[in-house]
Amino acid sequence: MPKKIKVLIVDDSAVVRQTMVEILSSDPQIEVMSTAGDPFIAAERIRQEVPDVITLDVEMPRMDGITFLHKIMSQHPIPVVMCSSLTEKGSETALKALEYGAVEIIQKPRLGTKAFLEESRVRICDAVKAASQARLRRVSAVPHQVAPKLTADVIMEKPKTQAMMQTTEKVVVVGASTGGTEALRTFLESLPADCPGIVIVQHMPEGFTRAFSQRLDGLCRITVKEAENNDTVVRGRALIAPGNHHLLLKRSGARYYVEIKDGPLVSRHRPSVDVLFRSAARYAGKNAVGVIMTGMGDDGAHGMLEMKQAGALNVAQDEASCIVFGMPNEAIKLGGVDYIRPLDAISREVLKLCN
Repeated sequence: MPKKIKVLIVDDSAVVRQTMVEILSSDPQIEVMSTAGDPFIAAERIRQEVPDVITLDVEMPRMDGITFLHKIMSQHPIPVVMCSSLTEKGSETALKALEYGAVEIIQKPRLGTKAFLEESRVRICDAVKAASQARLRRVSAVPHQVAPKLTADVIMEKPKTQAMMQTTEKVVVVGASTGGTEALRTFLESLPADCPGIVIVQHMPEGFTRAFSQRLDGLCRITVKEAENNDTVVRGRALIAPGNHHLLLKRSGARYYVEIKDGPLVSRHRPSVDVLFRSAARYAGKNAVGVIMTGMGDDGAHGMLEMKQAGALNVAQDEASCIVFGMPNEAIKLGGVDYIRPLDAISREVLKLCN
């Protein structure tokens, strides 16, 4: 039998700890090693046995989760998945946790419908599995300042016509997951103010994408915003899919715009990279450039192949610079990738292809 992923759950709420135990124990690949009510108890648990993954609350008594995360990542790196209640303040704090080395952010499980709880189970278990595969980098001791697997057919309407009006405007579509928040920062920071319009899906819970977009907007020469329905895709701007909603690229004449849609998980995600990429294949065709970045699983692989078949040119992040090589690797294996580049060279490749 394959070795199970040993998880330490750290949360000051006994109810959340019990719910997390039930959720993670339902997956045959995961074993809950122990739980802890605060970081001091967690440190003692780690001294007794080192877990493969830690799920860590953001706000706790005696020591907050961010401080504990920084101690872990600067002394003995262990993959950490941050648990947040998704308040505005909490989302900004959790985003800082990603800078400090956290692998994923997940929404704290809460009571809801059976379908909601099942989606929470899928997302939480997948986040832990992705974290267990992550390549970790030790951070400086000084904080850095700055289930059924559905396809995109369930979200996309059938095309009314195969005809496509001619346009020369290029559009860049990007998909990322585990490790993608920092990969996107590196990519977007290096783009000029007049770069082609960009549409992005980053697997991220609802409530985080607005703060994430605002943070990037303050760092980049281009404008970065959380996408809203019918936003126009224009040069010098990147639109990021809002958490818990699918994002599609559409076109009216020569104008590209985005559509926000609800719907089930696609490739185990909402938003799904496959939904974005397949819409780009349909509505942009050879005028699209696709980018697939670090992440676990195969979301985006089939959509990227459709983009290539429609005439688009596609770039994948290379294995050495990925936190998790799953998504780029699956796209490469399917034959949908034209170029494989390290993270710091993707922006140059994209600009070259757009020109």
